[in-house]
Amino acid sequence: MARCWLGLLMLLMTSIVLADSTPAGLWRTIDDHSGKEKSLIRIVEVTGEFQGTIEKIFPEPGEDPNPNCEKCPGNKKNKPIIGMMILTGLKKDNGLWSGGEILDPQNGKTYRCKMWLEKQGRELHVRGFIGVALLGRTQVWKREE
Repeated sequence: MARCWLGLLMLLMTSIVLADSTPAGLWRTIDDHSGKEKSLIRIVEVTGEFQGTIEKIFPEPGEDPNPNCEKCPGNKKNKPIIGMMILTGLKKDNGLWSGGEILDPQNGKTYRCKMWLEKQGRELHVRGFIGVALLGRTQVWKREE
């Protein structure tokens, strides 16, 4: 009986570790300049590619609680930021996810993107860049429980 429980416990622990080895989930974004919480992003895997959608924002007092993306190009222009897909096309590649793009709704610009997990899957490092990864910036997102 003890072996059965031990086996079940090990299976459960393996599931927890595997769940944290993917960027899929809910993430709290932190502004890399101010250090303040900015939003909650839901990342999902669809046919081997990861994409992220804004679920909630944390506006400053006096800011619009449901802003539109005034600077976004194309079909995202003047659309609500909440519910907007901002992360697309990322595929797993040697311990990180790359080959995708990220949209910054504040300036309407799209950047190449790569991301990787740290701290047993509790932190997601998201790097947006132009051209090569050296020309960009990294934000650290925190996994929501």
